[in-house]
Amino acid sequence: MDLEAPEGWITSTLGEVVESQKGKVPKEFSDEPRNGFVPYIDIEAFETGRVKRYATTEGTTVAADQDVFIVWDGARFGLSGKFPGGALGSTLVRLRSECLERDYLLHFVRHHYKTINSRPRGTGTPHVEPDVFWPLRLGIPPEREQTRIVEKIETLFARLEKGEEALRDVQKLLARYRQSVLKAAFTGQLTADWRAENAHRLEPGQALLARILETRRETWEGRGKYQEPSAPHTSDLPKLPENWVWASFDQLFHVYGGATPSRRVEENWSGEIPWVSSGEVAFCRIKDTHEKITDVGYQNCSTKLHPPGTVLLAMIGEGKTRGQAAILDIPACNNQNAAAIRVSQSGIAPEYVYYFLLGNYEQSRRQGQGGNQPALNGEKVKGFMLPLPASFDEIREIVGRVDQAFSNADAVEQWCQTELARSAALRQSILKDAFAGRLVPQDPTDEPAAALLARIKEARAAAHGKTRRKARV
Repeated sequence: MDLEAPEGWITSTLGEVVESQKGKVPKEFSDEPRNGFVPYIDIEAFETGRVKRYATTEGTTVAADQDVFIVWDGARFGLSGKFPGGALGSTLVRLRSECLERDYLLHFVRHHYKTINSRPRGTGTPHVEPDVFWPLRLGIPPEREQTRIVEKIETLFARLEKGEEALRDVQKLLARYRQSVLKAAFTGQLTADWRAENAHRLEPGQALLARILETRRETWEGRGKYQEPSAPHTSDLPKLPENWVWASFDQLFHVYGGATPSRRVEENWSGEIPWVSSGEVAFCRIKDTHEKITDVGYQNCSTKLHPPGTVLLAMIGEGKTRGQAAILDIPACNNQNAAAIRVSQSGIAPEYVYYFLLGNYEQSRRQGQGGNQPALNGEKVKGFMLPLPASFDEIREIVGRVDQAFSNADAVEQWCQTELARSAALRQSILKDAFAGRLVPQDPTDEPAAALLARIKEARAAAHGKTRRKARV
C-alpha cells in the first residue's frame, strides 16, 4: 500500500533513493594515528563513539564526516547512527542519498529498527535482509521541509533526553540507597533505636550463638561423626554493636555441595524432584525449577534435598552468576556449581543471610577469583563471616526494615522504568508524525520534492552522461 503523502511530497522506497556501500577490512592497522592512516570505524567504535585503531584507506570504504551507517552483520544488526569520517569496518554499511537530508534518513532508519531487526537473513551470523530493508517506503518532503522536520525532532528529543537522564540518575541513586540500607543493616545502625528500646531483654550474642551450635549438632545429617566447627579469628574484623558477635557460616549453618545426575541416563530426568541449576540462582526466590529429577536420579548422585528456607549461593562463573544467591521456597536439590546453606535449620531468618550475600556480592566474587574458571568452593563459603545480632527478634526486625526500604525503592524503580518506556514510545510517536507530514506545517513556497528529484537527475546526466547507481548491498 502506498503512503498518503502531503502536498509537495513524493513517496518512494529506500532502494530507489538511497545508495549504499559496504565496509571492508583494511589491509593494515595502526594503534596510533600516523601518516596514511585514518580512524577505523568498526562496530565497537560505532557503539562507543571512541576509536581505538587506525587503518589505511587502500581498498577500504572511506566514510565522510557524519555519514549515516547501519550495522549490516552481527548480533547488533539493524542499529544505525553517524560517526566522524574514517575507514568503514566490514560489518557496517554507509548510506547516502542526494534527495534526503542525512538526519532525516537516519531518523527514518531508526524509526524502522524493529521491522529491520525482526527478519534477519542467515542462520549463522545474522544480517539485514535486503528484501526487508530496501523496499521500506518513505515520504520525501521538500528539501527545506526536511530541515524543519529534523530541527523539530532534535528539539523534542533533546527535551526527552533531559527527562530520561534525570530518570537514569534516580535509578543510580536507588542502587546506592539499597547498598546504604544493607550496610546499615549489618553494622547495626538500622536497628540502633530498636536495641535502645529493647535493651532490658537482650542477652549477649554469644548465648544465641551457643544455642545455634547446639541446634546444628542435633540436626547433623552428614556422614560420620559431627565435627564441631572451630571458632574463627575475628580480631581483624570491624567492631560490632554491643552484644553482637561475629560468626562464621561454618558455625551457624550446614553447608552442602550439590551434584548433577548423569544426563546419559534418561531415567534420571523428568521426574518430580526440583533440581536447581546455578543459572537459576539469581538473587531471587525459587518457587519452581526448570528441570526435575527422578527418585532414580536422586539415588544415583550425591545431591541432597534441601528444605524451604535454604539459601543457595552460586560458586562458579566469570559472568554475573558467581556470588548471586537465592532462597528456596520449595524443597529442592542443586547442582555442584552452587552451595546449599541450610539457614532455616538455625532459626535465623533466611532473608537475613540473603540480604547479607546481596550486600557482599562483589566481595564474594573477589573471594572466588583465580584459576582458569573463577570459583568459590565449600570451604570458602563456610569461612564467610556474618554479623550476628543478640536475638532472633532483632534479626527479624532487620529483615522487616530492609524489606520495607527495598519495597519503597522498588516502587520508585518501577515508576522510572514506566516513564522511560513512555519516553521511548513518545519518540516513536514523534517520528511517526514526522514521516507522515504532521510534525511541522507545510510551506507552500517550498520547492516540491518532485522538482528536487528532477534537478538531481539532470545534474547526474550532465556529470556522467547517464544516471549511474552503485551496486546494492
